[in-house]
Amino acid sequence: MAQKQKETSAEAIRVVAVAGARPNFMKIAPLLREIESRSNVEAYLVHTGQHYDQAMSENFFSDLRIAQPNLNLEVGSGTHAEQTAAVLVKMEQVLLAQKPHALLVVGDVNSTLAASLAAVKLGVPIAHVEAGLRSGDREMPEEINRILTDSISTWLFTTEEEATGNLLNEGHTLDQIHHVGNVMIDTLLSNLEEAKRRDTLKRLNLAPNEYGLLTLHRPSNVDDPRVLQGLFEALEKIHKQIPIIFPVHPRTRAAIEEKLGGVKTSLRLTEPLGYLDFLHLMSEAKLVLTDSGGIQEETTALGVTCLTLRENTERPITVLEGTNTIVGSRPEAILAEAQKALRGDGKFGRTPDLWDGHSAKRIIDILEKDLGGSL
Repeated sequence: MAQKQKETSAEAIRVVAVAGARPNFMKIAPLLREIESRSNVEAYLVHTGQHYDQAMSENFFSDLRIAQPNLNLEVGSGTHAEQTAAVLVKMEQVLLAQKPHALLVVGDVNSTLAASLAAVKLGVPIAHVEAGLRSGDREMPEEINRILTDSISTWLFTTEEEATGNLLNEGHTLDQIHHVGNVMIDTLLSNLEEAKRRDTLKRLNLAPNEYGLLTLHRPSNVDDPRVLQGLFEALEKIHKQIPIIFPVHPRTRAAIEEKLGGVKTSLRLTEPLGYLDFLHLMSEAKLVLTDSGGIQEETTALGVTCLTLRENTERPITVLEGTNTIVGSRPEAILAEAQKALRGDGKFGRTPDLWDGHSAKRIIDILEKDLGGSL
């Protein structure tokens, strides 16, 4: 079922919203619900199909309480150039047909940049949610996507104050920048109680606070056998003290086993989990080990110790104020911080300013105000 068309006036503000990967939908969901609650704003949701998993599709949209997209571009996998080019070509046709007052993009995937390029060439103003995040590592494709998307956006919606400084240093003006909080946390807070009612732990034979949770997907970790073997050297040692649950896609599982030289890991590998099941697992974990950006934010909001298996982060507030520690890929650093967490000395933090569940409302308030006068 596609997004339902609601009753709107002829002078309604029309927004094309774009998502290309699973984390994008966690960010776009509260924005769509906020738009749906307003009589003079309407959204047309485009799934670029950059990441697509039939098994997760139905449950994922159900978990997030959003209807199926109006359109799936089905661009599929490919190189960065292939994905970006395919989305760019197809989004141009969407924007020409829909004639929106604004394009709404989230995050930093190839679809975010490609849709934004299509929009700016057609004179459609762009609202970028999660603007200004910087890791300082231009070898990350996401860093390039973030910088370029921000450079052509009209509205820059930030999750943390450091992002404002980054944008000002890059030449943006204060009237473009709006510190609104974190829409990922809107989604988390609105779903947490429902997630905790699920039988996830029972199905996996787990007890609260007696397991670790792992996510691992970045090429810098998974594609380099030397790095991967070092990571698993540390993970296996931690797993002997506390079970580590690793939801992993079958393709990633095969790649990891191949690069481990045929050695089978003893970690508890599971199939990919839906949003609510994963949220339940994360909320009750003793510690979380990850190379994901969004999970650094979610664990901070949940007050769960997070060890980030990267050398940097584009979300420094999770380190400065939250529960996150950057441990990189060195086994000794990972083990040292994990031992602290297992002793009960894991990092404690606080929830950052405006991560209160109302970020989507602030964003749509601003867009409605700014676009309403142009109709």
